[in-house]
Amino acid sequence: MRSPGSGVNVRIKRVYLPPDLSDGRRVLVDRLWPRGVTREAAAVEDWFREIGPSNELRTWFGHQPDRWDEFRTRYLVELASPSAAPLLDRLKEMASAGVLTLVYSAKDEARNQAVVIAQALANI
Repeated sequence: MRSPGSGVNVRIKRVYLPPDLSDGRRVLVDRLWPRGVTREAAAVEDWFREIGPSNELRTWFGHQPDRWDEFRTRYLVELASPSAAPLLDRLKEMASAGVLTLVYSAKDEARNQAVVIAQALANI
């Protein structure tokens, strides 16, 4: 679990880790529902599938560490689109109201879309 810059109540956490009261509001930010996880086990209050990377970008990235920098750049472009703005605004509002945990399914805890979203929220 990681947190972006100070002043923002955003954390990130793998969906496969048990939920905790300290998670606050849990929002799944994957475009696809995580394999092998029931809705009860995920314990998410919202699922913002539309904010996840496009299918094309997700497929291209394939969680290959050597593609991380380019993935991050391309994903930030997607997050800057007019369709993503209302979703980022809602996440920012949730973070302003208390702790917000962005839940994701990737194995790599340092290189995934939740990291990029948290950074984007810290810069809004």
